[in-house]
Amino acid sequence: MKIEQRHEWVLTAEAAIEIQQTLRKEVVTHDRFGVVNYVAGVDVGFEADGTVTRAAVAVLSYPELQLCDQAIARRPTTFPYIPGFLSFREVPAVLDALAAVKIVPDLLLCDGQGIAHPRRFGIACHLGVLINLPSIGVAKSRLIGKHADVPDIRGTWEPLSDRGETIGAVLKTRPNTLPLYISLGHRISLETAIAYVMGCTTKYRLPKTARFAHKLASG
Repeated sequence: MKIEQRHEWVLTAEAAIEIQQTLRKEVVTHDRFGVVNYVAGVDVGFEADGTVTRAAVAVLSYPELQLCDQAIARRPTTFPYIPGFLSFREVPAVLDALAAVKIVPDLLLCDGQGIAHPRRFGIACHLGVLINLPSIGVAKSRLIGKHADVPDIRGTWEPLSDRGETIGAVLKTRPNTLPLYISLGHRISLETAIAYVMGCTTKYRLPKTARFAHKLASG
């Protein structure tokens, strides 16, 4: 996959906010893609006390969810851990991993937020815009927003809202487990994002894409 570098990665938080505010204007919040034959999970871990970023991409067939391709990339960590700026810490290594896969996925499921973000530009949006692929944020915890309790039934969900705007969905992928926080990243609607997350989720809480990618990222 050819990756275009749109901006620098070694920068201040103020410069990062400016990039988020500029690139978020490019986010497409409706479905703009064709047939999905391959889905990819993206996850990141850290090595050497956080000084090395280890990114993993796992490409699965869809809807069979069989592993077809994978890649791991390492880079020195150049941005500190600051909530709301996850992409500036993780995306450089993720781009290296995406550049190494031979099968270009049709859809990305990212470990993190999409528009469920203070500036509506989480890691799923950032990746989606940079590589121009449909992307979904699949987070295990809430960054912002409020929601009602979700019924303990697989596939049910409640809107995640912030300042009067629906920014995501709180989705129950498996009974008797905590829900996931789903938000669109780029070139996909929220309803379609929920459907694909459920389509990638089998007997566990996390989608199979996330499980493969997490195993690679954490070693």
